[in-house]
Amino acid sequence: MPAARETLLEAAHAAVRARPWSAVRMVEVAAAAGVSRQTLYNEFGGKEGLGAALVSRLVEDFLDGTGRAVTEACRGGADPAACCAAAAHWVLRTARAEPIVHAALTGCWGPRTPLPSRPPPPAVWARAAREAHPAEPGRLAHVLCDRAVAGLDRATRLPVGGPGPRPRGGPAELVETARGDLQRAYEAGLRIALSYVVAPQPGPDEEPCGRVDAVVRALLAR
Repeated sequence: MPAARETLLEAAHAAVRARPWSAVRMVEVAAAAGVSRQTLYNEFGGKEGLGAALVSRLVEDFLDGTGRAVTEACRGGADPAACCAAAAHWVLRTARAEPIVHAALTGCWGPRTPLPSRPPPPAVWARAAREAHPAEPGRLAHVLCDRAVAGLDRATRLPVGGPGPRPRGGPAELVETARGDLQRAYEAGLRIALSYVVAPQPGPDEEPCGRVDAVVRALLAR
């Protein structure tokens, strides 16, 4: 990513954290980034393009962070269910701290946040069925699961075949299961976490993360 583009996105992020996106002015973002307003328009085409790029960047950072949370938990000795709970904790914490991520996960966009780019047409989805788009919370949830499983894969070798015994491996001592079973269990667990994003409850994250752990553990034990 070019230096000017990165600096502009950081300046836009700082601006939207301080005030509603509707009150953010392009000239202020350019000045904060130390570039001309023309450079900003050359990079993004306008405020709509800048906002959509910022949404895409924050969503991608969030997804990457989910995978890292799983990788770190696994390398720390956690089993697959606890690794999913670590991902759930990342989801809850980030959605609470970052309004744009919260909007992407719930589909509730408002004047305080920029809007994502428009979803691609169905034909494009057919060619890239697993790709996340910030305007599609359901698809974003699906990719969230993929990133979490990929994080586990980075830390240890996942089983990939059909039924039957699987060798244990890596610090997490993976449950002897097919990859598809693991993906289904993770998706169920992370959708529980997302339900707490949509309808948050007071108090710490231990209860929702504990539920994620229990559900994933039960599904993997079948």
